[in-house]
Amino acid sequence: MKPAVTKLTGISHFFAAASYSLGGFKRLIKEAAFRQELLFAAVALILLLAVGATLVELMIAVVLFLIVFAIEALNTAIEEVIDRISPEISSVGKHAKDLGSFAVLCMLTACGIFMLFTIGKHLMFG
Repeated sequence: MKPAVTKLTGISHFFAAASYSLGGFKRLIKEAAFRQELLFAAVALILLLAVGATLVELMIAVVLFLIVFAIEALNTAIEEVIDRISPEISSVGKHAKDLGSFAVLCMLTACGIFMLFTIGKHLMFG
């Protein structure tokens, strides 16, 4: 019989959760798409600074990119689970992966629209 799982509480739970998050980041950084999204975020923030974006505009960009990273992490998790439980090609697995990819695309599009609007506004109107 397996021993009961002991739930961590308090500060121990906080450090355990932080450790799990770091593990997720280490896994995600192996994904080329995530590294490209990190580069996009860095370039975008540099461009915003260069055109004199406001603090609010910078914070909106940071939040949008954090959402991109979160959705990319969920998309990668979906792919990992599908590959584990259904290594053969299936329409259900393909649909799940395609939907995750579409979610990332939607968020990247939102970031791109915000960046074009904000940078364009600063370039045109100073």
